[in-house]
Amino acid sequence: MTLQPRDVPHNDWVKTNRVGFTVREFIEKALVAAELEIRKLRHDPIQLFTRAVQPVLWLTIFGQVFTQVRGIPTGNLSYIDFMTPGILAQSVLFMSIFTGLLVIWEKDLGILHKLMVSPAPRAALVLGKAIGAGVRCLSQLVVVYAVAALLRVNLDWNPLAVLGVAIAVMLGAALFSTLSLIVACWAKTHERVMGVGQLMMMPLFFASNAIYPISIMPPWLQVLSRLNPLTYLVDALRDLMLMEQAGSYSLLLNFVVLASVTAVLIAFCGRLYPRLVR
Repeated sequence: MTLQPRDVPHNDWVKTNRVGFTVREFIEKALVAAELEIRKLRHDPIQLFTRAVQPVLWLTIFGQVFTQVRGIPTGNLSYIDFMTPGILAQSVLFMSIFTGLLVIWEKDLGILHKLMVSPAPRAALVLGKAIGAGVRCLSQLVVVYAVAALLRVNLDWNPLAVLGVAIAVMLGAALFSTLSLIVACWAKTHERVMGVGQLMMMPLFFASNAIYPISIMPPWLQVLSRLNPLTYLVDALRDLMLMEQAGSYSLLLNFVVLASVTAVLIAFCGRLYPRLVR
């Protein structure tokens, strides 16, 4: 009697199935890491309220004063309308740029060593922290919308527009938190991460279109502004938050730039991440 050979799946099918499983596993590990980050908020919710002070001060003091200044060309928008999306983007930047400090703290406590011996891909751990940073920054969205409503900023309350703002905020937070993690992988100490974070924060903010349009910048600063990812975050928020269409670029371009830069940074940081425990 001759044994019939068992049917063997086609190699392409095996590869496709394996790739699908790997992607699913990567997403699951990233969501688990994100859940761990979000749980930390329950133990220290006060930080969300303390972080809210800065955008409130910018909108109520800086915004109200510069609304009286007519030298900044903002088109058909009042200055307070123009700067509100920029202040939200600023809050996202300022909250995310020091994510590396949290990782250094985890390293000192030995938490990071335990995560590194897990089978989770390093890039998934980075993505989990990026998602956690995005969830933290959603609190800034609520604060800025509340203050802007009190100041009678001409906001677009369409649910789809608000959802788009939330997605843009999470993308921006993921981008800048991952950039901070890359700095932490290189710096490895609280003092260095704090110093480099402060060094990056102001140039990123002032070399963007957050509080003044790109058109009034000198040519060399316009070039830097167009290379600055914060510019595209501000532009996306300005297009989505306001009733008046005020974006300089298309919404698609803004999201493509933010998502592409974030993906590249996460992949790069995933390769550097093990250096933190060496």
